[in-house]
Amino acid sequence: MELVLENVTKSYKDVIAVNQLNYVMENGVYGLLGCNGAGKTTLIRMICALMKPDDGRILCNGKDIWQMDKAYRRLLGYLPQEYGFYPEFTAEEYLMYIASIKDLHPVLARKRTGELLSLVGMERYRKKKMKKFSGGMKRRIGIAQAMLNDPKILILDEPTAGLDPNERIRLRNLLSELSRDRLVLLSTHIVSDVEYIASEILLMKGGHIEDAGTTAALAARLPEQVYVCMVPESQVRNYLKKYRVANVRTTADGAELRILAAEQPVAGARQVPATLEDVFLYKNSMMRSQKTDSLQYTLSGV
Repeated sequence: MELVLENVTKSYKDVIAVNQLNYVMENGVYGLLGCNGAGKTTLIRMICALMKPDDGRILCNGKDIWQMDKAYRRLLGYLPQEYGFYPEFTAEEYLMYIASIKDLHPVLARKRTGELLSLVGMERYRKKKMKKFSGGMKRRIGIAQAMLNDPKILILDEPTAGLDPNERIRLRNLLSELSRDRLVLLSTHIVSDVEYIASEILLMKGGHIEDAGTTAALAARLPEQVYVCMVPESQVRNYLKKYRVANVRTTADGAELRILAAEQPVAGARQVPATLEDVFLYKNSMMRSQKTDSLQYTLSGV
């Protein structure tokens, strides 16, 4: 399976959401990573043929997806950030209803419904009404509905919203298995969702792909080094203003900072390997000039 984006552009009034984007994807897991407003959802909606680009085109195995029409939609599975459901439907009834919309034969639909409820860990809740489900349970049913037609292209927009840590791990393992014979595009702003399972990371910013590659390749291209150092807790705010700080952890001896810098920020700071989170921070922040609340760091006890 090959999906080609050629100069794909989409604007809303004076705002360019996606700007002349070019990329080629094949089977595997692709992590579309970017801050809110980067253009991820707009791009996904165009890939899912829910809106047309203002310019450019999207090709599936060499054919324009809008010309393919229903043939393309049969290849596609999609989980949006928010999906509609009937509260009085049970999980089983909802999946059977979606299967009928996707034109699955009733026998196949019932077989797939049973398989997918088991796959997403919801088999024992098959007769329970969806209005009684937690957010995470609804999300798992959403993933199941996206898989009903055994899609060759699976698009998931913020799929881990509302999932607890165990469910997130379950989903990551599931996506790794599914990617063996299909193209999976996972859009998120949560680095850990894609760091370990994506065969390729797409860093999106300002409507275009800022950088792309494996986690290791992106980390190797990071222009700055990553340092870990201890500083007095009273000095933390000064370091936050001066450097890109990826993490702050308070200890009995002060505060441990993870800092991106061109050179050693303080005597005794030790250099450590860069992670995808460090790369994401570097791509989406500007030292000194950006507001503190937009930096991607984690404060603990500060």
